[in-house]
Amino acid sequence: MEDGRQPKFRRRAEARPDEVLDAALDLFIEKGFAATRVEDIAARAGISKGAVYLYFPSKEKILEGLVQRAILPIANSALSSLRTIEGDPRPIMTGVLKMLGQRLADARLLAIPKLVVREVLGYPELAQMYRREVLDRVMPVIEGLIAQGVAEGYFRAVDPRLTIRSIIGPMMLHVVLAEVFAIGADVSMEQLIDNHITILFDGLSLSPASR
Repeated sequence: MEDGRQPKFRRRAEARPDEVLDAALDLFIEKGFAATRVEDIAARAGISKGAVYLYFPSKEKILEGLVQRAILPIANSALSSLRTIEGDPRPIMTGVLKMLGQRLADARLLAIPKLVVREVLGYPELAQMYRREVLDRVMPVIEGLIAQGVAEGYFRAVDPRLTIRSIIGPMMLHVVLAEVFAIGADVSMEQLIDNHITILFDGLSLSPASR
């Protein structure tokens, strides 16, 4: 084409993975992961079941695709910020936590870690995938920052491997309480993180007089 645009059929073919993921997310939210069939996803996306398998060889790979599309950019953004810290790690850690809260204020984005929590007992490979793609990449960086904060006198002499559980634990518990026990569903992740930051750094920070 003279204007450089691709033919309509080619643009649609390239958009189909996202169309499949959008349709799958809608159905996973409505029906749950286990109850959703690949043919249901295909029908919602307006393509054949065989076409779905061209892009995603299994339903589990579709959920993995959702994680890679929605959660990995957040993890990569957080890692980019956390790896550049010099001096007091608290301002950047605060900014990253607030960014996480703002992103997860999107109900469709928050639905993805909720799905992992909801379906993990029946599909343990989902937990393995989430750990591989997200936790195993982010947790070592945060542990290093905690150790740096201790070494430079910003944090109390805490164990980084234990402290990271205090950092991510409230967010994971928030998802579990809402999804498993229907407690606090009216509390946003953003509200939780704002409250969490106050408690976290009040307990973790070493007072200037003690440095």
